[in-house]
Amino acid sequence: MDIIELKATDLAAMLCSRVCHDLINPIGAIGNGLEVLSDPNQGEMAEGARDLIASAAKQSRAKLEFARLAYGASSTAGTDIDTRECERVARILFEIEKADLEWTVPLILLPKHKAKLFMNMLLIAAGSVPRGGTVFASITGATGEEKFEFTSKSDPEKRQKTLVPSGSAGLLSGLPEDGSVDARGIQPFYTGLLARMTDMELNIGLEDDMFFFTATPKSGAVNAE
Repeated sequence: MDIIELKATDLAAMLCSRVCHDLINPIGAIGNGLEVLSDPNQGEMAEGARDLIASAAKQSRAKLEFARLAYGASSTAGTDIDTRECERVARILFEIEKADLEWTVPLILLPKHKAKLFMNMLLIAAGSVPRGGTVFASITGATGEEKFEFTSKSDPEKRQKTLVPSGSAGLLSGLPEDGSVDARGIQPFYTGLLARMTDMELNIGLEDDMFFFTATPKSGAVNAE
């Protein structure tokens, strides 16, 4: 079975749909809150409306910041991305995630597509503990031979669950279970595409109730822009 190859226009359309899907609820909530504030007959709900707007604006900013770095052009071709920018965006994202983030990443410059790969892997790792827990993110190895590693675990006392996000393994490999890709699965598919572009081998799974997700340079791989 051959790896699915998407046309550039289809990939762009699906990523745009993904961003719109992520933003539609918080943007709608902002609109609802503003409607309440503009209605003189709903003065008793004004405080709640302001809280709703503040929360939705926070979510919108986090999702936009992430999309700009993980999906967007972000910078001109060939420009590296500082891991401090990755950390800044990651911490904004985890302000709206239920999980906590433990960041063990050196201050280095990553080629653009590798930085995008790392950030997209982070989003998948966050999805492994949807009810809360801790995500550990790290980069190790020499320049050009970096290994990306994510692990996560939930708190069993809080009846949280650690899982491999549904369908992610097949989408990462470019061989989805149903043989097709749509906007719902485009993010893990795009992550796998970035891994192939940068000659990184992905491994994802569960071991002793611990989620793991790694990207390791393939033998003889050349550092990709």
